[in-house]
Parts: sequence; C-alpha cells; structure tokens
Amino acid sequence: MGDNNTPAHKQSGCGLFHLVFGRRNIQTRRSAPTNSLPAAAAPTTRVTRFPSTPSQKTGTNDQIPAKRHHTSPAAKKAKAATATTKPYSKKAMHVGPGFGLSGELDTMISDYQRASRPALYGNLGNLRQAGSGGAAAPETHRPGPRYVMGNVVTKPETKPVSLCRAISTRMDPEELKMLGNEDYRNGRFAEALALYEAAISVDPEKASYRSNKSAALVALGKLLEAALECREAIRIDPFYQRAHNRLALVLLRLGEAERALFHFKQAGSDADPDSIAKAKQVLIHLNKCGEAKIHRDWITLLKESVLAIDAGADSAPSIFGLRAEALLKMNKHEEAIQTMEKSPVFDVDLCTKFFGLVGSSSLLVFQSQVHLIAGRFDEGVAAAQAAVKLDSRSKEAVAVAKKARVVAAARANGNELFKGARYSEACIAYGEGLSHDPHNAVLLCNRAACRSKLGQLQKAIEDCNAALRVRPSYTKARLRRADCYAKTGKWAACVEDCEALLRESPEDEEIGRMMREAGAELRKGGGRQDLNGAGGDAAGLAVVVSNEHFRDFVASSGTCVVLFSTKTADSRILQVVEQLYQRYPSVKFLKVDLEDHPTLAKLEGVNSFPAFIIYMNGTRASQIAGDKFDLLETSIKGCIRS
Repeated sequence: MGDNNTPAHKQSGCGLFHLVFGRRNIQTRRSAPTNSLPAAAAPTTRVTRFPSTPSQKTGTNDQIPAKRHHTSPAAKKAKAATATTKPYSKKAMHVGPGFGLSGELDTMISDYQRASRPALYGNLGNLRQAGSGGAAAPETHRPGPRYVMGNVVTKPETKPVSLCRAISTRMDPEELKMLGNEDYRNGRFAEALALYEAAISVDPEKASYRSNKSAALVALGKLLEAALECREAIRIDPFYQRAHNRLALVLLRLGEAERALFHFKQAGSDADPDSIAKAKQVLIHLNKCGEAKIHRDWITLLKESVLAIDAGADSAPSIFGLRAEALLKMNKHEEAIQTMEKSPVFDVDLCTKFFGLVGSSSLLVFQSQVHLIAGRFDEGVAAAQAAVKLDSRSKEAVAVAKKARVVAAARANGNELFKGARYSEACIAYGEGLSHDPHNAVLLCNRAACRSKLGQLQKAIEDCNAALRVRPSYTKARLRRADCYAKTGKWAACVEDCEALLRESPEDEEIGRMMREAGAELRKGGGRQDLNGAGGDAAGLAVVVSNEHFRDFVASSGTCVVLFSTKTADSRILQVVEQLYQRYPSVKFLKVDLEDHPTLAKLEGVNSFPAFIIYMNGTRASQIAGDKFDLLETSIKGCIRS
C-alpha cells in the first residue's frame, strides 16, 4: 500500500477480498498450475492486486501518496477525463474498509451461504450424516415454479452472474482457484464454490476448475450438479483421472454402480480399491432387486434394497423408491412413508438430465403412491401426471395417474358431503375411493367418521382397526377408535388408546378428559373388553370369531392373553380370567374355542389344553399351562412392567 515502487494501477482495490474473506491475508501458492485441490501446504507469496475502481482522493490508505509530486497541466486534463468515465460512482461503493466489487462479491457469497446452509448443517446428498440432526437439503432449483420430487418449489432468487464476469477482469483464474482451495480446506464450501465459478467464467475450458467445483458441490450435498460438472471436466480432458474418480464416487452414491465401475477403471491409480469393492457389491444387490421385482418377491426386494443403500448407494432415489414400493406391497404404509422422507430430493429437470425420462418418471411414480397413502392427494395427482408427461408409454405411470385422480376425486367429494352433514352419501363416496385403494388409511378413517355419525359404531371401529394395521401411529384413527370404544362402553380399550395418544400428545386436554372418564367407568366395573364386538364367556374375555380377528388381536400393541380351550371351559379358569381382567384393565384377553378354530391351535403350537399364550406388542412372549394361575399372573405383571 505504501510502496512507491508499486505501479499506481496495482495500489487500488485492496479491499476486494480483504472485506469479504474475513480480512485475512490474501496469500496463495506460487507454483505451477495443478489439476486438483492441493493436499499439503506450500510456500506462499502475496497475490498480485488488481484495481477494482479508479483511484480517488478519499477512501482507503491505498490512495494516500508517499510524497507530493508536481502535476503538469496535461496530466491534470487527462486525470479529469478519466474521472468523467469511471465505471463505479462513489454511491455505488461498498460501505466499509473495502470498495468497488467487494460489496457485489459479498452479496454473491451471502447468497451461496443462504442457499447452501441446510446442506452444510444437515445432510450431505440429503441423507443424514453421522451425528447430524439437520433436515434434508434439496438440490438448487431452477427459476420458475415446477414440481419437485415431493415438493412444489417457489421461484428462487437469481444468482448474480455479473459478479463472476466483473472479477474475471481483475484476477487471474489460477489465483481464484487457489483461493477456492483454501476455502475448501477450511470448510467454507459456499465461498469455494463462488471462487471456482469465477475461475470458470474466465477459462471455461479448464478441466481442473470444473473438477474442483464438483468437489464443492458434493460437500454442499448437490450430487447431481456435481456429477454434471465432472462430466464437463471429462469432456474437456477425457484422460483426467481425478475427474473420473470423483464422478465414480458420486455415481456410486446415486446408485449408478455399473457406470461408477466404468469411471473407476478410467481413474487408474486414483481409484480407491475399497470404493471399487463397494460399487461391485451395490451392483450385485441391484441385480437381485431387479429379479425380485420381476417375480413380485417383495420380501427379497425390501432386503436387497436396504443392503444396496447400506453398501454405499446412500443417495440413490431409485433404490429408496424400490424399498418404498416393497413396503407398500406388504401393506407397511407407515414405513413406506418414512422411507421416502429419508430419500434424497432432487429437481425434476436435473433428474431428467441425469437419469433420463424413464428414470425420472419411475421416481415420480414412487412418490405419487406414497403421497396417496399419506393423505397428500393433490401432490399424488401432480406427481403421477408429471410421470406420464415424462414417459407416456409407461403403463405403470398411466395406471397410477388414473388411480390417483379417482381416489383424490372420491376423497374431495366425500369431504364436501360430510361438511353438508350428508353422512350416508359421504360414506359411499369414500367407499368408491377405497374400491381403488382398499388400504388407504385416510379414506378408512374418514369413512369411520361417517359411520360414527350414523351410529354404526362397530363398523367405524373396524375401519379404524384397518387403518391402524397399515399405519400404527396414525393418531386420527386411534382417537376416533377411542371415541367409538367409549360410546360402546368398551372402557378398557378406550383407556388403552388414550394412553397411547397421551404418550404422543401429553398436553392434549380432550384426550386426558376422555381417559379420566373411561377410567372412572372402568373402576365402576361397567365395561367389557369385548374386542370387535365378539361375545365373551366372562367379563373382559372376548371370543375369537375368525382367523383375521385373532391376528389383529395378537398383533395389537400392549399385552394380550389368549386362552385356548373347549367351549365348555372350566368355570374356575373363567373366574380367574375375570379376576385378572379386573386387576389389570390394560391387558386384553381373548378365548379361542378349539371346536371352531382347530387350526389356530396347531399354528400356534398348542398341544395340551387348556393353555394360555401371552403376546407382547405383537410378539409371542410365553406359553403357560391352563392350571398355572400364579405363573400366569406373574408373567402378566412382568409384561406390564417391561
């Protein structure tokens, strides 16, 4: 700054990076250009300063001359002419120690930080990292509202493109890259990305700039954009091994194992043997997934898709989609919803560019089906229609789109009828939707509401049971069932549902009031635990009416006790069951009559009668002989405590 030997044009503009990059010393490595991020420290020299604005009389110390010199009239005239044509006015300067382009660069860095912060503090590639509790970070979206895998996004702010062009006239691209490398090493990935893009704007045909940009994009969780930048680097330099290796690593995470292996081969010595082994393992699992889907072997499809994700394809939307599809076919809707919530979220246009029309259409089909079971009907229709638009020849996409439209229309029609208190017609409308999607928990719960209004309480309970089978934590269905239990005097069942609801919403006054009332009635001895309307031989003892009834009973949450005996069971056993019911109202009791259901006893491995089997949260806990009453009570106490 105070060096009189430095040319005047290099004394101005020192505030450009001084302000934006934390007023650090702008130093970089003076070495031969490299093709990748530096791995070790090297001797540094000061970066040559380039002017960002013409010199002015007031401003920074760079404009204070070391000594006064006589200025000729001609020089004064030239200086005045220069002042009239300066590109930046005083008002446009950045307020602070820096000036010129520093304010514009500051804006760009801020924009990148704001756009990338969710990925920095949350997930890499939209999957949770170890120790991270952040939310998934989506890919950067293109301007204009368009459908995104699971979300409809609003128009984002446009990136300031003028900055890169402005900086390019003042700094050497190699120096910009080195500054970017420094930011990358220090974890400032958004700043590094901005500097790499500035270097690319000067020299767009330099492969190392593209490769380094892809590394910053990966760090920010933008895997598709990173892959596209690697492709561009390889187009520029087909023998650039580091770019091949980076692309292979990204492809592995995206589930493109076969293509990853090809680029690992091109990477030569840069390829990591462990990563190659992972890619081969992912490919094996993907081939098994394909075979399982063809044969509709959903258990194998679920298993292999999980193994593929664990093997390294942790950001592969197609594999998450296969896993969700398997869970849907197995009627495990809640797990399917959770799976798609963990799936990476990418912009449709980027997906189409990377995975192709068919691949993107398949992803949208998965999304549409999950939206429907989760009750997001409008989003389900939008995703299905987008899938058909991308691949109109896909029979699956066309079928899902048709189903989505019918189910969404039935739900909307049913809602309007329900609001108008036309409950019978609303019940029929929801039934129309269920004819196309028989396990949709939202439609089942809505129909249960209609049946409750019509006084068809037992049918309402059956609908709630069906909804909870596929979505055990569906709060609305459990609350509706608890209300129906209360109205039918099944106080123990009502208390159990209320307890489950209060664990999720302990401050809910309505549920607390219902539970207090049900508990009071239960203490009076005025309730029968008669599941699904089945008759009982003793208070609290329901009799199984079908195999499905039995399966629903033992699969329910909490402690369940099943008595296997003849119809003319020993009166003493029935008396003991009634006493246990009074002592432990949260425990459910069921009787299986051997004359009516002989196969159930065989399936459960009961060879001697009478006998009790205790189930805990759907899992068989113990089997007890029918005359071991003390052991039976001790086992029930143990299950309740656990």
